[in-house]
Amino acid sequence: MKKVIITGSNGLLGQSLLELLLQEKENYQVFGFSRGKNRTGRTDFDYVSIDITDKNRLKNEVEKINPDFIINTAAMTQVDDCETNKKACDTLNVDVVKWLAEISSTINCHLIQISTDFIFDGKKGYYKETDAPNPLSYYGLSKLKSEEVLTNSTIDFTILRTILVYGKVYNMSRNNIVLWVKKMLENQQEITIVDDQYRMPTYVVDLAMACKIAIDKKAIGIFNIASNTLLSVYQIAQEIANCFGLNKDFIKPISTATLNQTAPRPAKTGFDLTKTNSQLSFYPKSFTEDLKRFKRKINKNHI
Repeated sequence: MKKVIITGSNGLLGQSLLELLLQEKENYQVFGFSRGKNRTGRTDFDYVSIDITDKNRLKNEVEKINPDFIINTAAMTQVDDCETNKKACDTLNVDVVKWLAEISSTINCHLIQISTDFIFDGKKGYYKETDAPNPLSYYGLSKLKSEEVLTNSTIDFTILRTILVYGKVYNMSRNNIVLWVKKMLENQQEITIVDDQYRMPTYVVDLAMACKIAIDKKAIGIFNIASNTLLSVYQIAQEIANCFGLNKDFIKPISTATLNQTAPRPAKTGFDLTKTNSQLSFYPKSFTEDLKRFKRKINKNHI
């Protein structure tokens, strides 16, 4: 029986991990850490209401449980907010990871950290795990710093880099690109979408599975997790419309320059998935196939 703490258990990835790991209660004892009430709609795991930026409380709660694995899904991910509120960004994205690494070192625990394509400048695309980072935004810099905390440590760690995560779970507090495009088109509202940024969107169910594989294989190091197709964000919106049978005429292409966003975004990311295929035996599918899986899930679960 492996003891697993999931930080940010109320979030999209946190809830998806709960759903996955709790299917095997004989193998995993799961603890969820999140702020406020348990919003997951399920009570078959141990929930700890906690602000993980309280270092002493975090240390006490983790040491009390003495887990084998911690999966840190908590992060400040709103890119423009990170640019304007660097202190809060550093606290959640860097300091918390330092504290978790220190605690993991003391109790001999394996730490799984989620990172991002935004550690790269987007000049080349199809990034390998070994490519040199060069973040354009403070968000990207904070996630790179969190990676460096682990790569410079002596603990067992897994870093899963991912891109544009989407999905749907119970009682969500945050939106994502698929749900937003779907809702806007269902309401027949026009949306403007950049056609000069390229991404490989990640279905949250796959990211959760990658976390589980990292536990089961005790995978050490950095791995890329995304779908296997590089698309412009405009093409991504078109695919969403196709999948859900919605009117593509409401989708209007624009350039990034017209947005005047606070934080710069990398133009072209995307990942080389060779290492993920070979070392994790994990083979992500195309965005089109993943969308079909997502559609079946929301139709079946009525979420």
